[in-house]
Amino acid sequence: MTNEEIARVFGEIGEYLEMGDVAFKPQAYSRASAVIASLEEDVASIYEKGGLKALEDIPGVGKSLALKIEEYLRTGKIKYYENLKKKTPVDVSELTRIEGLGPRKIKILYKKLGIRNVDDLEKAASAGKISKLPGFGKKSEENILKGVFFAKKFRGRYILGDKLQWIESVAKDLKTLKEIKKLDVAGSIRRRKETVGDLDILAVSSKPKPVMDYFVSRPWVVRVLGKGEAKSSVKAENGMDVDLRVLEEKSYGAGLLYFTGSKEHNIRLRELAIKKGLKLNEYGLFQGKKMIAGKTEEEVYKALGLEYVPPEMREDTGEIQLAALKKIPKLVDYGSLEGDLQIQTDWSDGENSIEEYAAAAINLGLKYIAITDHTQSLKVANGLDEKRLEKQMLEIDRLNKSFDKKRIDFRILKGAEVDILKDGSLDLPDKVLSKLDIVGVAIHSHFNLPEKEQTKRLIRAMENKWSDIVFHPTGRLIGEREPLRLDMEAVIKAAKTIGTVLEIDSYPNRLDLKDEYIRLAVNMGVKLSVDSDSHSVRHLRFLDLGLAQARRGWAKKSDIINAWPIEKALGFLKKNN
Repeated sequence: MTNEEIARVFGEIGEYLEMGDVAFKPQAYSRASAVIASLEEDVASIYEKGGLKALEDIPGVGKSLALKIEEYLRTGKIKYYENLKKKTPVDVSELTRIEGLGPRKIKILYKKLGIRNVDDLEKAASAGKISKLPGFGKKSEENILKGVFFAKKFRGRYILGDKLQWIESVAKDLKTLKEIKKLDVAGSIRRRKETVGDLDILAVSSKPKPVMDYFVSRPWVVRVLGKGEAKSSVKAENGMDVDLRVLEEKSYGAGLLYFTGSKEHNIRLRELAIKKGLKLNEYGLFQGKKMIAGKTEEEVYKALGLEYVPPEMREDTGEIQLAALKKIPKLVDYGSLEGDLQIQTDWSDGENSIEEYAAAAINLGLKYIAITDHTQSLKVANGLDEKRLEKQMLEIDRLNKSFDKKRIDFRILKGAEVDILKDGSLDLPDKVLSKLDIVGVAIHSHFNLPEKEQTKRLIRAMENKWSDIVFHPTGRLIGEREPLRLDMEAVIKAAKTIGTVLEIDSYPNRLDLKDEYIRLAVNMGVKLSVDSDSHSVRHLRFLDLGLAQARRGWAKKSDIINAWPIEKALGFLKKNN
């Protein structure tokens, strides 16, 4: 459970060092932060088993950073970090979330205007002070104010994928108690919302006191907000409030339904119960004083004349009407993907080699992956030109031949994440694109074009005969950047006409497409892909986040092309070429 905190501290150290124009070190801390954040095993456990040497063996860590991890594990602090904060006392994590503000600009704002946090930033920008600084200007000030407004909308919210490992470890820890008969995470986390607030945990136990004693004494608890016989609340070290409720087994289903939400879904269920002369609350479904359902969620839905509604669908967007007609779709299952169609390797801005990705994907049970490194226009990501891409194709051929020789049922597809230029053309010629198995197209620049122009730009890129998939279609970064101004209905209609696949990008701060657009695509018969957008082999595990998003958009296995065998997926992609 310490991984998240150490990753955050290392990330901030990197930003502080960049403010000080220190060479090389910022990148080292940034890399180590990303690695630690995505480790499956807790660093405390790694240290306990193998000491300092085991920490040094973590990719990207080495001796210097291992010593700092050891210091944190022993003392709860890193002096080097504390000294950097004293030298430049700014909230770098909060400020760097404002689009366009990097460490160097934050340093100028602090030195010139004493800006330490987002509230200070908003006051200075509103007073017109930032536009007078060199390197900023009026447009920068306007964009900063937009960024502040956007960031403040997400205060108190956390990106699901950033917290999910920690949440699962908390639940797993509590489940070890012999006094707990049943336990579930509820709320927006169970519904797999893109961002989440508090962590709500429900349990069944005939001995709640030892359960509550154990819960409030966990090492990640920094403050006990309240402790009772059936409910306790604590503040976690990562900022989340965590509530644990112990329910009677006979009411567990009703309680799980109630605390899972959404509020709107629950209101509709209660209204339906009233129409049937019943009463529904967190304790059960009642006819007068008689409880007629409540032990399981399925029991409650059935008693209301409804088909069971999966948690991801419970947003009052028509699911209750479908449940009444017994027409809830068979949503795509977690773990059902056969391939991953967006992966960046160390040929561009990824960490791992093609071979390392193949090994990791095979280990996860995938049958194929597409290597989709960035192309030449994206110089910041070391994008590939024609010569390097053709060289990469030869490497993929070599690896595929080795799988054939070893009779390994796995294939690497040749692909690219091709940059869409301002006019909608692509940054590689058709003669190169025609040699690829997968052509993903994506917008990485000119984010602020008007809706009509941006929509026309994207559709033109889709109309290229070699375009297969639109990667992260709306370009949003959750809590950091607004989506592109696009007429998404027009884009989805064009995808249907042209035969283009729209991606559900699984990366935690993207989850792009939104659920409402997925639903629209599914209704229009547009096919989707669920891809990890991996820049490290550790990111392959994000695929289930994308599947959660697909389920929130009511997608079935038949809607997701990389849930299909490779021959069927490729046959669909190339049918229009």
